[in-house]
Amino acid sequence: AVKMVESGGGSVQAGGSLRLSCEVSGYTYTTYCMGWFRQAQGKEREGVASICSDGKTRYADSVKGRFTISLDNTKNLFLQMDSLKPEDSAMYHCAAVSLDPLTWQMTSIQALAGGENYLMAWGQGTTVTVAS
Repeated sequence: AVKMVESGGGSVQAGGSLRLSCEVSGYTYTTYCMGWFRQAQGKEREGVASICSDGKTRYADSVKGRFTISLDNTKNLFLQMDSLKPEDSAMYHCAAVSLDPLTWQMTSIQALAGGENYLMAWGQGTTVTVAS
């Protein structure tokens, strides 16, 4: 089974930076799309960033130019978050998009935001708080 465990969250002032990490184990497929979604209290889940085995990275419009997703050769996942804003405050989860055909007609960002039916695995989350 795929296991994903996040770390690196915390509290920071607006304009600051954080780097989230996700330790991934048990992922044996050569094809993948992995990424991050976030959910703030009282708000809808949002797909934040994804990286896929085709080499493409994708970002939500709200974080483009500020966040950078990366993956190392053991499929550990990272999210560098710069120029943080108070509206970035949320619980951040790393996730692996399901390889089921259900996800073929959507972008990886949409799948990350779509909920458990579109995901193979996800972590428990790490909290990011950005103070104004």
